[in-house]
Amino acid sequence: MRNLIFPLVVSLVLPGCQTWGPTWSEVTGSQYVGGTLFRRNAIIDNIDGRGAFVSDPIRVDPGSREIQVSAPTPGWRGGSDIKVITLDLEPCKRYYINAQFENNVSLDWTVVIGYVDTIAGCTPPRA
Repeated sequence: MRNLIFPLVVSLVLPGCQTWGPTWSEVTGSQYVGGTLFRRNAIIDNIDGRGAFVSDPIRVDPGSREIQVSAPTPGWRGGSDIKVITLDLEPCKRYYINAQFENNVSLDWTVVIGYVDTIAGCTPPRA
């Protein structure tokens, strides 16, 4: 009986799993290194209309992606506005997307790319 259940479970679970090729890109709202005045972590709301991410950093296929970002606004009701950026994500790169505020009390902010890092273990395609 156990020999019949395992293949059934595997056949039901595998089609729902995301598979990644030899290359991928990653997006995170975390800061790579702190220290930039009035810069905060960003909240990645969705990428290409898909949200509710279960991991951080978020793995995505390389290419042009539309990313919706919001910012933490401690002490302010209603949260921040949502900003949309379009990035051309390169293979094997991790993008640190942050919120740059004007000062500590302002709700005005812009989306910045805090850092772009190379992903260890990812093999970029050869030219």
